[in-house]
Amino acid sequence: MLTRSDIDRVVSAALAEDAPWGDATAEAFVPASAHARAELVAREPGTFSGGEVFAAAFALTDAAIAVSVRVADGERFAAGEVLATVEGPARGVLTAERVGLNFAQRMSGIATLTSRYVEAVAGTGARIADTRKTTPGLRAIERHAVRSGGGYNHRHSLSDAVMVKDNHLAVLTASGASITDALRSGIATLPHTMRVEVEVDRVDQIPAVLAAGVDIIMLDNFSLEELREGVELIAGRAVVEASGGVSLDTVGAIAATGVDVVSVGALTHSVRSIDLGLDIRIDSEAARS
Repeated sequence: MLTRSDIDRVVSAALAEDAPWGDATAEAFVPASAHARAELVAREPGTFSGGEVFAAAFALTDAAIAVSVRVADGERFAAGEVLATVEGPARGVLTAERVGLNFAQRMSGIATLTSRYVEAVAGTGARIADTRKTTPGLRAIERHAVRSGGGYNHRHSLSDAVMVKDNHLAVLTASGASITDALRSGIATLPHTMRVEVEVDRVDQIPAVLAAGVDIIMLDNFSLEELREGVELIAGRAVVEASGGVSLDTVGAIAATGVDVVSVGALTHSVRSIDLGLDIRIDSEAARS
């Protein structure tokens, strides 16, 4: 869940990066009395995400700025639609404009792409999930955007779930221990509340992993035929996740093999931001009185 502390931390860092000693342009050329009214307008259709983050960019710049978000996170919008309105001191509005737009554009881009993946697997029962391939420092907001698009989140960090990947298995079995025994030894040290996922890259690894009693098995870069074989072999004894080689062109067929989850790194690591604009009108104090 995206918390207020997450939003304030991320947005404050972005504002400090963008205007570390204030906005030289606004302070030199925009009268302190000037008042701005602005609309966040969609230049193309998409799925919205980031309303609270967008608003925070202005509130943390100047508490006198009022933002009204008209579209809920997860709601679809059309080109030309007004997604939010902003009103307040012009200097603050102009200072926060780019930071607010950057967040709303990226988050809405993630939500829009995620929604397309979700649509592509409709009727299969498979979930679309993200990965840890997020922008450093921005995981909380990017993960929120995935949820806005109808997707699900993978483990949030290395601390909240176990995922034994191929490199871990190579280290574990280097001493000659079997995969099953090595996994059981590690599982015995964990609290009963900790779920364990193991990545395999061959069908013949599955029986040994299953014998260890793991919760989730990731089938990494399997062909469609191998995915079907893996699902049949696991037979409901663990959650089955497919990963690798996933695109909008392939995800439907992957989901149709019977896997429970399809994880997609592209949701966050190579997404295109949605084109949004902030149309501003600035009035002087004299003109308003």
